[in-house]
Amino acid sequence: MTDLGFQAFDADHHYYEAEDAFTRHVERRMQARCMQWVEMNGRPRLLVGGKVNRFIPNPTFDPVAKPGSLDEFFRGRNPEGKNMAQLFGELEPINPAYRDRDARIALLDTQGIEGALLFPTLGVGMQESLRADTEAACTAFGAFNRWLEEEWGFAYQERLFAAPYISLVDPAWAEAEVERVIDAGARLVCMVPGPVPTSGTSSMSLGDPLFDGFWARIGEAGIPVAFHSGDAGYRAITELWGGSREFRAFAFNPIQGCLSAEPIHDTFAALICHGVFDRHPGVRVASIECGSEWMEGLVRKLKKAYGQMPMEFKQDPVEQLREHCFVAPYYEDDIQRLRELIGTEQILFGSDFPHAEGLAEPVDFIRDLDGFSAGEVEQVMRTNGLSLVAAA
Repeated sequence: MTDLGFQAFDADHHYYEAEDAFTRHVERRMQARCMQWVEMNGRPRLLVGGKVNRFIPNPTFDPVAKPGSLDEFFRGRNPEGKNMAQLFGELEPINPAYRDRDARIALLDTQGIEGALLFPTLGVGMQESLRADTEAACTAFGAFNRWLEEEWGFAYQERLFAAPYISLVDPAWAEAEVERVIDAGARLVCMVPGPVPTSGTSSMSLGDPLFDGFWARIGEAGIPVAFHSGDAGYRAITELWGGSREFRAFAFNPIQGCLSAEPIHDTFAALICHGVFDRHPGVRVASIECGSEWMEGLVRKLKKAYGQMPMEFKQDPVEQLREHCFVAPYYEDDIQRLRELIGTEQILFGSDFPHAEGLAEPVDFIRDLDGFSAGEVEQVMRTNGLSLVAAA
């Protein structure tokens, strides 16, 4: 393990959900519309809204891939042309630290990490599957948040900061639920980037004033919204080019990675262009596990829009981006260029541990911070992330 000379703060850690994460607190009358477990061909399968959900190949997570097993693949290196099963290699029994908060604290101690933001693995793939049933979506995510509070807590020992999931499919529910979790001690909330599903295939901007009640509460409480990659419904765009609309983790194909549609780019653009930061100046948002290659294009487009239509903006949109938005880049990204675009103070260290596509040793992220001063390294690896959840 790399010795940093200080304790890191990781802005992207994950747990693997227990099988009752989405069922423990769901009334029996709603279970068929939310999540259920069934046995098919001798294997447990997850039904979401009555349909088999394939967001995660094995949603029981036991056995599970070793942390960092896809590191080289995500750095663009697979010279032998191995398929995904070969790249994953031998799976291992689930580590207790992936499901138990005290075991995770002990693991953080060995990793040189003071604290971490905790995000779902399965949970970020559920909203799109429930988009046609608003009541079921709200029921499922409300139940999930109660499970999360019981199993992990929202600020356990001031070291593990688990993010409850909020969907805006029902604005009144979102406002009430964010109020509830804030009162219960949540230091941040999690959403997937992308437009808000409304009905069928329709959607709307999360910057619409319809959602101002939610954003007002977020701004008043001073907690960040972390947009974590997941199923944002953007595979509908992939479908236009011969791909599949269904989101299946690790089902990669070249066209999927080379198309320009990027939900986090569009989410940050909508927050700025639709005036969320003007109406709610206390709002802070973070991009988690969405990379950063999209940032250069967003900055360029915001500059151009401001030059063409200054009357449509109350402030310089690029400056708003740099003031309100944090980004956790992929370790394989051009992090030096990201620093030029938004400044060191907006960059977060996120390892994606213990996922296969993350880092086996989280603090090895420092190896990709070439050209950063010692002070900047500590800012990225500790200070910025800690500032998001520091107690008032």
